[in-house]
Amino acid sequence: MFKGWIGELKTRIQLGISLNGKIYYRFHDVFAPSGNGTTQIDHLVVSQFGVFIVETKNLKGWIYGDAYQGTWTQTIYRSKHKFQNPLRQTHRQKKVLAELLNLDEGKIFPVISFVGNCKFKTKMPPNVLRGGAGKYIKGFQDPIINGLELTRLTSIIEELQSNSKIHLSEHIESLNARHSSTVTCPKCGSPLVERETKRGKNVGLRFLGCKGYPTCRFTRDLSSPPSPKVESNQFAAFVVKTIVICTIVVALFYLSQG
Repeated sequence: MFKGWIGELKTRIQLGISLNGKIYYRFHDVFAPSGNGTTQIDHLVVSQFGVFIVETKNLKGWIYGDAYQGTWTQTIYRSKHKFQNPLRQTHRQKKVLAELLNLDEGKIFPVISFVGNCKFKTKMPPNVLRGGAGKYIKGFQDPIINGLELTRLTSIIEELQSNSKIHLSEHIESLNARHSSTVTCPKCGSPLVERETKRGKNVGLRFLGCKGYPTCRFTRDLSSPPSPKVESNQFAAFVVKTIVICTIVVALFYLSQG
């Protein structure tokens, strides 16, 4: 978990250095409400060139994956670890954000930024990067959001953060409910429907699949137990994280002034 915080901090600093604050409005740790609980967005950049969701992954080793796989693989020497396809994660975030902001999904761009000492061993989509999220965002040069719309969007996000109605504890409860649901897809919020395997060694096996297939390929074995609950003590950990980040940011500010 601490490694994840360090990754988010690296991305936060990189976005702050590379993006002009008068053009790009940056938000961090955004908890957004939805009809299917809440979603947490690491970094959100709003500009006349679009709204950018930046998901940070602080991993090392070799990374294997593609846009359509449910899980990607991290390999360190002979050890392999599976993790959720981050593109699926941002797919749900994009839908939630579009509804919250009343904004066309075509104006929202997910960005996956790997900041650890890793190497991609498979061809990745152009929005999956090894760092350099700010540079990628600056590559969008066509204005698609006018001034009034930009003010409206930033106001909604600022109000969301200032009201603090979506606390981490509520988000954890939402995650627990969403990942144990047998009626709603935890990845994108679409309904889950019962399907049957048509071929292969598991032919005839019944399972739950996302109604949004093939855009979302989430499946769940009908016999599998719900995902483990997220520990509530993450709230205390979140407070520590916030204090550490604020301390480092303030220190960096005073160092830059000197």
